Amino acid sequence: MVASPKRSVTVEESGEGPYGELVTVGPHVMHADEAHAFGGQDTGPSPFEFVMAGLGACTAMTLRMYAAHHNLPLQKVSVAVHHKKVASVEGAIMSDRFERIIHLQGELTDEQRARLLEIADRCPVSKTLRHSSVVVASLAEKPLPASVAGAAANGRP
Repeated sequence: MVASPKRSVTVEESGEGPYGELVTVGPHVMHADEAHAFGGQDTGPSPFEFVMAGLGACTAMTLRMYAAHHNLPLQKVSVAVHHKKVASVEGAIMSDRFERIIHLQGELTDEQRARLLEIADRCPVSKTLRHSSVVVASLAEKPLPASVAGAAANGRP
């Protein structure tokens, strides 16, 4: 998989409920929120739904690239992703479990299907989720300019 240009992701409160956010990635603006059951307004996917979307998209793209490179008769890929918390054997430590159900359409042999399943585990997001990551936070030296903060509060990027 070829690395895409690195773009920064910016998340700002949208002003739509207590958890409504505007997510900006390059020219793309999306909403994020929590479901009503968690006190949100459900104006967009939850943070974990964005993670699952990234995993599903990366899996499908990786399979498409592999199939094209190897001239496999893959017609369509669809990936359903589920997330749940699971306890360790001892029950003390909770970990995240992401389950992918991959639908492959096309005249593929059993060997090709098995190989595509192996390739799914090689998608970069799968690798990142399987390994520990380092997350670092810092505070900006200056607050957002009023014009940027006001635009975000009014639902504009």
